Amino acid sequence: MPVEGDTVIRIKDVVKEFGPLRVLDGVGFDVARGQTVAIVGRSGSGKSTLLRCIAGLETIQGGTIEVCGHAVGRPGSEARAQLRRDVGMVFQSYNLFPHLTVERNITLALTLVKKQPKEEARKVAAEVLGLVGLTDKRLSYPEQLSGGQQQRVAIARSLALKPQVMLFDEVTSALDPELTAEVLAVMEDLARRGMTMITVTHEMGFARRVADLVVFMYHGKVWEIGPTAELFADPKTAEFRQFVGSEL
Repeated sequence: MPVEGDTVIRIKDVVKEFGPLRVLDGVGFDVARGQTVAIVGRSGSGKSTLLRCIAGLETIQGGTIEVCGHAVGRPGSEARAQLRRDVGMVFQSYNLFPHLTVERNITLALTLVKKQPKEEARKVAAEVLGLVGLTDKRLSYPEQLSGGQQQRVAIARSLALKPQVMLFDEVTSALDPELTAEVLAVMEDLARRGMTMITVTHEMGFARRVADLVVFMYHGKVWEIGPTAELFADPKTAEFRQFVGSEL
């Protein structure tokens, strides 16, 4: 596990309930700066809910989450604003504004929230579009792009805010294999550049290749956790063994 000074995300004994249903039941682990963490498990195991809790989009009923030294869920608009600055999140759906160009989708938050001058925001947009390989799509509209390209724009939009942590929630689940490969290549490049990332994914090949740490969730709990090669080579529980077997 990461040493104390390197810990960027600290999740401890987290409980999340929707009415009588306990979706997260005492979840906890740390994420070190520059680490790529893959959260895997069957549908309904609590993976996406955990990601939404880390991003401050869901309120937890127990435990604590700290991101970049801030307690998630701390009251006050300044605390929420700080979390939004430090954490970028990309969802399954691209959530792009259809009536705005790719460039404006990216610069909108920069000019409205960060109050950057338009010219400066355009430079940032060009930089992040270069990172995701879409420099030539700057003036296109979302409907003119493939699903993979739209998802890469969504990633670029998050990167433009210069977050310390990126969260990816099943970002390739709506894409065909070719477009999936496009998006995963961008994420792999981010990992190489040292971005701290947590990704909820069904892409086991990507998890094996890119993740430093794998978290297997089962029935709302962290069932197994460990360095990727070690975990896949020697599953400790029947549940993870069965899951890995079914994903091959």
